[in-house]
Amino acid sequence: MAGQAVTRWPREWQSVAGGSFVDNILVVKFGGSYATTPDLLRWLKAIEATRMPVVIVPGGGPFAEAVRRYQPRIGFDDATAHEMAILAMEQFGLALVGLGSRLVRASDDAGIAAALERGDIPVWMPRQMALAAPEIDRDWSVTSDSLAAWLAGHISGARLCLIKQIDLPDDSTLAALAGAEIVDEAFSRVLNEATDLYVAGPADLSAAGINLGEGTIPGRRILRQPAPAASAPA
Repeated sequence: MAGQAVTRWPREWQSVAGGSFVDNILVVKFGGSYATTPDLLRWLKAIEATRMPVVIVPGGGPFAEAVRRYQPRIGFDDATAHEMAILAMEQFGLALVGLGSRLVRASDDAGIAAALERGDIPVWMPRQMALAAPEIDRDWSVTSDSLAAWLAGHISGARLCLIKQIDLPDDSTLAALAGAEIVDEAFSRVLNEATDLYVAGPADLSAAGINLGEGTIPGRRILRQPAPAASAPA
């Protein structure tokens, strides 16, 4: 799936495609690992301070971990586990909507576009779109990270920010993220070449609300290739 084509605006987006926000959408994958931490509400408050159009992709968190834990005990296959893990993302997403004040659920292009047009923050419920996309593998190589990358590639011009529980150095590369298993196995294949990628961690939280309120993305931009080494002085 490397280099998947960035789509043009789907029919449902046509009513808002002339707006200023459509070239400035930020897809935020909110890691489910924050579900049981004190920082959950702090991140939500920061995200809701945004002046940018933001679409949240919820992680699976403890709900997806339950699927992993019980798969070998019950014996269902990976395709079934994949769908169950997507439902786990929706469970965390519903929790976020219940905790937020600007957050609304959205399951398709029309719902996302309508929420953004109203000034709301859509939380993507991925089952409908993800299961209808044949290019998305139905196994554990694809988690919420790859689904967020897929959605960012689906929305023309969108950027992607992964909120993780790890702080990365400024020169982090996509290959380093994959090698350290900070992102899932399929992520590098799914991420569109045109999608700018950022990763935010705990150290970025204190300023995240200010950054998003000012229209900047928290975290570090991830390089596709290592930065060239500085030449030695003559």
